[in-house]
Amino acid sequence: MKSADERAATRLSKSALRALHDRFVAGRGDSSFLDSSPVRRIVVDSWRRSLATGVDPNRGGGQTSPAAVALERLRSAHPLGLALPVIRRLLIDDAIGSGVVVAVTAADGTLLWVDGDRLACRKAESMDFVPGADWSERGAGTNAPGTALALDRELQIRGSEHFCRSVQVWNCTAVPVHDPTTGALLGAIDLTGGASIASPQTLALLRATGLAVENHLALLRSSAPQPTVSSEARLTVLGAERPTWRVAGATPTVLTGRHADILVLLDRHPEGLSADHLAVLLDDRDLDVVTIRAEMSRLRRVVGERLIASRPYRLTEPIASDVGDVFDAVRRGDVAAAMRCYAGALLPQSVSPAVARLRTELSSTLRAAVFAANSNVHLANWLKLPEARDDRQGWRLLYERSAVGSPQRARAQGHLAGLDFDLA
Repeated sequence: MKSADERAATRLSKSALRALHDRFVAGRGDSSFLDSSPVRRIVVDSWRRSLATGVDPNRGGGQTSPAAVALERLRSAHPLGLALPVIRRLLIDDAIGSGVVVAVTAADGTLLWVDGDRLACRKAESMDFVPGADWSERGAGTNAPGTALALDRELQIRGSEHFCRSVQVWNCTAVPVHDPTTGALLGAIDLTGGASIASPQTLALLRATGLAVENHLALLRSSAPQPTVSSEARLTVLGAERPTWRVAGATPTVLTGRHADILVLLDRHPEGLSADHLAVLLDDRDLDVVTIRAEMSRLRRVVGERLIASRPYRLTEPIASDVGDVFDAVRRGDVAAAMRCYAGALLPQSVSPAVARLRTELSSTLRAAVFAANSNVHLANWLKLPEARDDRQGWRLLYERSAVGSPQRARAQGHLAGLDFDLA
């Protein structure tokens, strides 16, 4: 049964919808008139996101994606490639001569495969609806596969509901597809064509296809050897060296900064984090959930599919890390062990606000433990760290605790003089 929102949209004529779209993109600023219009709320919200991210409604639909240069590699590594026989049998074989285009996308909106009716495919090429093109909502504005990925829900976009004018001659229906084990978003399956594509029957067909694909992947996985997460896996993120992921008996894997940030945050939030929450913790301005899902998909290939669950994202088992070692040693009152484990600041190159907060928390916790330990050895080792070189309170404490005439007291006095010179 259609919702009131959908029934209102059905009554809205093509010309009236186009007029509302033209008014919206021309007005740029005030779009409040849409709140009382018959345009579906899901479409209005998507138009606003499209405009806010700088999509030009007058250009062709998609754009060449950076992934296009590595399309074959992306296809060969993508899980949905294993399900192409199912998609072909249920959708593509019957699309010949029907005017329907069948597309399969990655989670970031990159078109991986485009097939179906040959004439329709050639027409779709005029709006760059081709393998390798970026059809995310950020790249192509409101469209079924891109908006389905952005919202992680099935939907239909009709004619002038599309944000870019060149796409408004088409109708499309898309459903997201998820990893059957972890729930991670893998991509989307889309049907694009004439008016019949935006029908309940098409949505039901795509919904069934998505379920068949997920079941097929689950069946393949159950019959194949599964990678396991070693209890000896270890995350190293302290100091100036590149962050690494090591599993016992294997060569350490160097992590990207973003992947290291994510693992640190998931480790500190065992209750789990939604994609929206994780995006804000990583960057409070520029990230969206589509980017997060793409990063999580890549990260799973590095650390193992079973380590990270979805909805919310969370670690399926605790991981060892040098951050945890420092906190544990301080908790035990073993300052010497904490100092041995502390190779330096947590991910010093990270710009994540949440990682910066944890970096400050860890450093301040260790500093307080060192100061309370009443050990000049620990204090002197602390002051050797880059973050402590200008710690005037620490140098003053070392000066006061050192014996009169000792080299350590002289060094502390000299360092204090240098700090005072800088301050003066």
